[in-house]
Amino acid sequence: MAFSGITTFAHLPTIPCLASKDSFDIAIVGYPFDTAVSYRPGARFGPHGIRDGSRRLRPSNGWSMHWKFNPYDGRTTIVDCGDVPITPYDNKLALEEMEIAYDTLLSRPTESKPHLSLPRGLDDKAHPFVVTLGGDHTIVYPILRSLYKKHGPITVLHFDSHIDTWTPYKIPSSTSQISEITHGTFFWKAATEGLIANNSVHAGIRSKFGGPFDLEHDEKVGFDLISADDLDTMGMEGVLGRIRERIGQSPLYLSLDIDVLDPAFAPGTGTPEPGGWTTREIKRLLQGLHGLNFIGADVVEVAPAYDHADITSIAAADIIHEFLSLFIHGRAIAAQPVQYENGRSSHEEL
Repeated sequence: MAFSGITTFAHLPTIPCLASKDSFDIAIVGYPFDTAVSYRPGARFGPHGIRDGSRRLRPSNGWSMHWKFNPYDGRTTIVDCGDVPITPYDNKLALEEMEIAYDTLLSRPTESKPHLSLPRGLDDKAHPFVVTLGGDHTIVYPILRSLYKKHGPITVLHFDSHIDTWTPYKIPSSTSQISEITHGTFFWKAATEGLIANNSVHAGIRSKFGGPFDLEHDEKVGFDLISADDLDTMGMEGVLGRIRERIGQSPLYLSLDIDVLDPAFAPGTGTPEPGGWTTREIKRLLQGLHGLNFIGADVVEVAPAYDHADITSIAAADIIHEFLSLFIHGRAIAAQPVQYENGRSSHEEL
């Protein structure tokens, strides 16, 4: 039943991915880290909250009207790897733990062919596709460091209400280099290391700024900015067209801060900003990204302590379901139709 059993994402099987040599196509992994936030803590409980919000998703009922297939039907091996053990006492060590864990997951063998995270024509770069459950947004910095070793500079599609390219001078910290890396500066830090390609995109931005110089600096980091208001003026197809034209077929990392949603739809987050997008609008935007060259993704900044009726966790889980459908559809792993009889999939093992 949806409300019983051990809690994994969508009731998927769980394996000790960091300790075993098991093969899989997609890994769902939690990064319970929130010691680099600038406002409300609590995202360390995000992975647990998202899994709890996914209880109504399960292998027997993952088929959707839009995608017309079930990502859990067995043709793609998806596993829940549990959470990475991350220290809350030492951010330098925590960042190292996150990067090493991601390196380890990328080194695991895959099962499906063609591999869904394989950039076209680059057979030496095949690796499992990792969907990370945050955690605060700082977790993307070690992830980009890991993916850079495989792909070089990464194009980022960043759904958020904040740009996260501020320098540590804009988000004051102590003088240590580690304390400069926060959930508002990590893209700046990644850019200083050459991890980000210059055709990246923000979408949903609506926070306040120190002035126009913040946006000028953001452009230098490598981002084009689509504001929350642009959806009203450009329309859905206009926003999608702008994203697709800029990104092309570059190796693409998708990062979604749950605060891109309006607080009415996602109150359970650390830095809420009024005037955001609806859950339906985000789902429609994700559905319009089919065919892009995704290499990894995350949903971050879910903080269940500020939620009510689990609406943020449920929204985050459903967004990840859209991720999985989008990635699998994009790699044509689900090209062969599944036969259904009496409402059940022909993949009886699931």
